[in-house]
Amino acid sequence: MPPAPRRSTPVAALLALALLLSGCVGATADGGAEASTTPLLADVTVLDDPRSWDGPSSAIAASTAVEAITSGEAELPVTVTDAQGTTVTVTDTSRILALDIYGSLSRITFELGLGNNVVGRDISSGFAEIQDRPLVTQNGHDLNAEAMLELDPTLILTDTSLGPWDTILQMREIGIPVVVVDSHRSIEGIGGLITEVATALGVPERGAELAQRAQDEVSAKVAQIADVAPADGLRMIFLYVRGQSGVYYLFGEESGADSLIEALGGVDVAGENGWVGMRPLTAEALVAADPDAILMMTKGLESVGGVDGLVEHIPAVAQTTAGQNHRIIDMSDTTILSFGPHTASVLDALAVALYAPEEASR
Repeated sequence: MPPAPRRSTPVAALLALALLLSGCVGATADGGAEASTTPLLADVTVLDDPRSWDGPSSAIAASTAVEAITSGEAELPVTVTDAQGTTVTVTDTSRILALDIYGSLSRITFELGLGNNVVGRDISSGFAEIQDRPLVTQNGHDLNAEAMLELDPTLILTDTSLGPWDTILQMREIGIPVVVVDSHRSIEGIGGLITEVATALGVPERGAELAQRAQDEVSAKVAQIADVAPADGLRMIFLYVRGQSGVYYLFGEESGADSLIEALGGVDVAGENGWVGMRPLTAEALVAADPDAILMMTKGLESVGGVDGLVEHIPAVAQTTAGQNHRIIDMSDTTILSFGPHTASVLDALAVALYAPEEASR
């Protein structure tokens, strides 16, 4: 079985707040708003020495069709204790809203065979099967109470990544069951997240099957990446930037970025330095880290005017190996740290951008 998720940290809440304050919309969760996807790792020729490459790369995860698990019937009612310690009884899953900042919860619900019961979507839910559902978010990631109530939901699945939180409390006050799942996202926590959703939907056996499938796909992808990654590993950091808001953070351990870097065959510099969570960026820390590659969210990179603008906003970038070689790898804000059922595709696209960058950028 997949390993249990690590204890939740404030990182997810801080990240969500930064995204909300910046008004970030980003590309859709599966790259639906973008023109093309990155070639698959199996179809490209990787560099003999990825450190020799000079230039940035963009990674766009391949869109994957929902493979719904439909075995067995849902067993309702079910009573759960959610991630906030609230006891919730679910009696009706005929009209579901599954909402979070990455679109992971809606995708899990579809994969669990209850996609026909989903009546609305957040802006990050970009997979094809959900596109005909009305949006219940506005101005980026703000929940719209009126739009939610118009859909007459019988169950709301969410986490703490969307706001305003008063909207969720309003839903509870009028009697709609609301199940809040863990907001922490990591590769290790994929199975746990799926299990939380499946339990609330009354389909725990489907959840176990989906969790195992997702973990198997990720494990196979990690092994494939290990075959092409340098034995000594590229040194990487995850840099979170919102230039218009003056927000500059390094992501450390327990942020999800650490498990992403490790899955990509890299060396997590934050782990080496004992950085935990999100920490404000300093020039000294960045220069001392001296990464070979910097991972970023696409909208964050755009907010400073691309790679050249990044160096202007953060001159210390130019003093790192990554900055000197322009080795900045970006991916959609709503995809790169989503850690849902499509994580294997996310890893594949990032691996191509790292180890076959010429083909990722074509």
